[in-house]
Amino acid sequence: MQWWKDAKFGMFIHWGIYSVPAGQWGDYTGYGEWIMLEASIQRATYAGFAKRFNPSKFDAEEWVRLAKAAGQKYIVITAKHHDGFAMFDSKASDYNVVKATPFKRDVIAEIAAACRKYDMKLGLYYSQAQDWYHPGGARYGDLLWDIGQQGDTMEYVKTVALPQVKEILSQYGDIAILWWDTPLNLTTEMCEMLYDVASQYPNLILNNRLGSGPKLGGDIETPEQAVPATGLKGKNWEVCMTMNEHWGYNAFDEQWKSTRELLHMLIDIVSKGGNFLLNVGPTSEGVIPPVCQNTLREMGEWLDINGEAIYGTTASPFPHLSWGRATRKGQKLYLHVFDWKSDGKLELPLKGGVRDAYLLADKNHHLKMKATRDGLEISLPAYAPDRNASVIVLDLTGEPVVDEIPSLHAVMKVDGEVVSLLNDEDNSAVWKARDEEREATVYVEFPKEERISALSFIEPWEHWSNRSQEYDLQYLNGSKWVSACSGKTDGTGITVDFKGVRASRFRLILKNADTEPSLKELILYR
Repeated sequence: MQWWKDAKFGMFIHWGIYSVPAGQWGDYTGYGEWIMLEASIQRATYAGFAKRFNPSKFDAEEWVRLAKAAGQKYIVITAKHHDGFAMFDSKASDYNVVKATPFKRDVIAEIAAACRKYDMKLGLYYSQAQDWYHPGGARYGDLLWDIGQQGDTMEYVKTVALPQVKEILSQYGDIAILWWDTPLNLTTEMCEMLYDVASQYPNLILNNRLGSGPKLGGDIETPEQAVPATGLKGKNWEVCMTMNEHWGYNAFDEQWKSTRELLHMLIDIVSKGGNFLLNVGPTSEGVIPPVCQNTLREMGEWLDINGEAIYGTTASPFPHLSWGRATRKGQKLYLHVFDWKSDGKLELPLKGGVRDAYLLADKNHHLKMKATRDGLEISLPAYAPDRNASVIVLDLTGEPVVDEIPSLHAVMKVDGEVVSLLNDEDNSAVWKARDEEREATVYVEFPKEERISALSFIEPWEHWSNRSQEYDLQYLNGSKWVSACSGKTDGTGITVDFKGVRASRFRLILKNADTEPSLKELILYR
């Protein structure tokens, strides 16, 4: 796992014959790689996309060079997605890019060769259960829209999934990662059959989406389309994220994330101990959209200068920083400043020796420091070295001393009863309000007054659950409750900064229109 832990940044590629309709079926233009299921397209009709798939502009080396230019250290590409179409030459099914398209070239073979040439680690995505084309494959919600989809799941595993996994692991050289997805309808026995094939490759990294069972947990957790509010403590984890709203190519989706937004996301993830797997969806011509290329190259330019503060680092020792994030490598602490202070003073809640402070972009530019009651104050130049994130390096003389999160020692109550799971640092247990309740209040009582300036909480849902909760954090000022911050979540959790307030009693009011308000963890930071 060590190379993966050090790598931090990878490219996800969702490419298949779903790029032919480019997101449109009928009048609706919001589809992606799930178009076959979401539009209930018949197998024979969908297979017609294969006959139109001829990506004459595809150049595997160009794609790998782009990943290199972006500062990405590994690639994960879809060998077979849920539509059942293989992007490699498979003997187990003729429904593949070599036998069913006019292109007649093995995409995975070409990507593998380019990765070897440019020293890029290669991972393959394989949908082991959902297969909307082959008889017996699973379908989300067990939907059925074509009689040809009916069949025995074990037979599907034995005749399609198992032999294809053997093919992709044996035909293309050293595969670094096998990225499973959605184990719908698979029994533990079926999952273990697939695992037994993968286990023959001891250096192969597996994600956690093969299935449930004692052997099937995988090496990495895979939060999707959202960054965990506090990371996943004690686990190897990787956020997979799209650059717009779709994984597969959609010609109508212009909701592109900016370079600044994606760099901040990368830094945030790495500061919490995770990796970032950023997706591109190439066109049916074999072109990665130019906007993706431009953004990736800009991210690479930042990493060319600041990569030392990303690659091979460990998580931040600080629970939260209002002005940015931090990473660490040995005795070097890297401060990633998102918001350059106009007063020229950067406050850091750090106690302990610091030998030197300097700009990573200009190592000869040393910064003045002084100890304060709350930690360390660093004098900043008038202008930020980088418009997206500027990095300051602290050379430590020993272990950094950082205050604990104050809410770890608070008492949290709901309806007068203590709910200790809300601040036990265990993100697996879920608290939820009483049945049928749509509003609940969590009271937080500190032993003494604390100055609180940030709120985090973790919710139990996934990004695709389309859940949300309204929240209002209030503090008791004399005899009156006053709002410190409020807003709406996306169901995965939230971290928000606000103007610091001093109090010993707080309360979080949650409203959920669809179900009982729920939380995994509630954190208040200094």
